Amino acid sequence: MPELQRLHAGHAPAVLDFELANRAYFAASVPDRGDDFFDRFADRFHALLAEQEAGVCAFHVLIAEDGAVLGRFNLVDIEDRTAELGYRVAQFAAGRGVATTTVRELCRLAADRYRLRTLRAAAVRRNTASRKVLTKAGFVPVGPADPNRLGGEPGTWYQRDLMHAHLPEDLLREGHVRP
Repeated sequence: MPELQRLHAGHAPAVLDFELANRAYFAASVPDRGDDFFDRFADRFHALLAEQEAGVCAFHVLIAEDGAVLGRFNLVDIEDRTAELGYRVAQFAAGRGVATTTVRELCRLAADRYRLRTLRAAAVRRNTASRKVLTKAGFVPVGPADPNRLGGEPGTWYQRDLMHAHLPEDLLREGHVRP
C-alpha cells in the first residue's frame, strides 16, 4: 500500500527518477520544468530540504511498496496558516484515484500536523484532471490565476477551508457518520 512520506534526503534518487520518467507526461498538462531543473537537480533538491527545515514549505512523496515515487504532494509558501498545494502523479498511477485520495490525506495533515486553516491551488485550464481532483477533494474555484504563475497559461485558483478537514464522504467512509 502506498505511503505518504515527508520528503528527506534519501528520497533524492527516486524523485529524480520520477521526474525524468514522467517529464513528457507532465509537460502535456502543465508547463515543463525545463532542462535547467534536471541539470541542477541536486542543488534544487537540497534547497527544497532547506525550505522545509525553515518551515516555509512541507514536501511529501507518495512511495510505492517497491520504493518508487508515485507522486509528489507539496505545501508551499506556508504563512498565516495558509499554504499553496501542488502535486503531480506518475502517468502509470493516473486515473485510479491516487491523486484525489492523497490530496485528501494531505488536507488532513495540513490541518492536524501543520495547523493550517486554508489551502489554495492553481490549475491551468487545460489540466482537466487536476481540476477534477481539486473539486473532488473539497476545493472550490475562487477566481482566475495569474498566467505568470502558471508558465504563461490561463488558469483558476481553487481554495479549501481546513477548519473542517474531513469532507462528508470522508467521514462516511471512515464510519463517523451514518448515511
